[in-house]
Amino acid sequence: MAGSSARPIRVLIVDDSAAVRQALTRILADAPDIEVMGTAQDPFFAAQRIQQEVPDVIILDIEMPRMDGITFLRRIMAQRPLPVIICSSLAEDGSETLLQAMDAGAVEVIAKPRMDTAQFLLESGVRVCDAVRAAARARPGRRMAGAPSRTVERKLTADVMLPPPVSRAMARTTERVVCIGASTGGTESLAMVLQALPADSPGIVIVQHMPERFTAAFARRLDGLCKIDVKEAEDGDAVLPGRALIAPGNRHMLLQRGGARYHVSIKDGPLVSRHRPSVDVLFRSAAQYAGPNAVGVIMTGMGDDGARGLLEMRKAGAHTVAQDEESCVVFGMPKEAIALGAAERVIGLDRIPVLLSEVRRWN
Repeated sequence: MAGSSARPIRVLIVDDSAAVRQALTRILADAPDIEVMGTAQDPFFAAQRIQQEVPDVIILDIEMPRMDGITFLRRIMAQRPLPVIICSSLAEDGSETLLQAMDAGAVEVIAKPRMDTAQFLLESGVRVCDAVRAAARARPGRRMAGAPSRTVERKLTADVMLPPPVSRAMARTTERVVCIGASTGGTESLAMVLQALPADSPGIVIVQHMPERFTAAFARRLDGLCKIDVKEAEDGDAVLPGRALIAPGNRHMLLQRGGARYHVSIKDGPLVSRHRPSVDVLFRSAAQYAGPNAVGVIMTGMGDDGARGLLEMRKAGAHTVAQDEESCVVFGMPKEAIALGAAERVIGLDRIPVLLSEVRRWN
C-alpha cells in the first residue's frame, strides 16, 4: 500500500484456535485494504500486542483460556475504546452471551469461518472483510474514503429472489406494514426504536444483518423489553399490529399478501447485495405486494443493501425514511438511499419511533 492515500485497516485476531486464526488470516490477506498486524491466542497476549501497536479493529473470540472475551472487551472499552468484532461459532446456548458482548460495546458479530465447502468459505470471506471495513468506519472520526474494495464474485441483486415490481399493489388497506433494514450499529438502534413504540403499532418486518441463531436471541431480548411482541420470523408468520418479525440469520425474508392480509415467506438463496438476509429483498417484496400500504425505513449500516429496494418502495407509492448521518453508527446504507432519491424523509434516530407511531394518519 506504499504510496496509497489510505493505509490498510490493521486487524488483530484474538482466538485460542490456531485453525481459526489461520483461516481468518488467509481470508483477510485477500483484501488489499486490510492487513493482519498480528494474532493472539488469548487476551493476555493480545494486551501485550496492543501495547506495542494499536490496531484499527480487533476480531475477538468469546471462550478463551485465562480470560473470556467479554471481560477483555469490557476492559478495552473502559481503557482504550477500539472497534471490536466478536467472532463466534454461535452455538445456541451461547447466543445470550453474544448479546452481552453487543451490550459491552462490540460493533459487529460474525460466524467463525468453516472450511467445509468452497461456497461457504467464499461467503465467509465476504462477510468477514465487510465486517472489518464497517468496524473501522464505526470508530469515531475514522474515515476510509478511497480504500479499494476487495474483488469478489459478482454482486447479486434482488433479481435472483423475485422480479422487479411491474405495477402498483392493490389499493390501500386499513393497516400499514412497516419494513426496516439495518446493519452495523442496528442492534442497539432497533432496540431504541422498538422500545418506544406503543402496543398497537402497525405490523413490522425487520432485516438486521446478523448470523444465524443470533437473531433468535436478539428477538427474545427485544420481546422482553418492548410493549409490542417481537419474534424471529418463521415461514408463513402473519404480519399483525403490535408484532415485529425479525428475519432469521442466513435466510431471506419476503413480505407477501393473501387477500387483505400480509405474511412473510422465509427462503434460502444466494447472497443479495452481499447479504443474507438482504434488505433489498425485503424492500422489493414490499414494493410488489404492499405498495402504498408500506413504510420503508433504512437505518445505520455499511454498504448499499436496501438503497435500491427503498427506491422501488417509493416508486410503488410507499412512504420512505432514512436515518440521518448524525445518529448513525455507520452512515452507509442511508447515505446510498438518499443519493438515489429513495428517501422521502431524513430524520434522526429519536424521531423514527415518533414517526412510526403516527403512520396510520398518513395520507
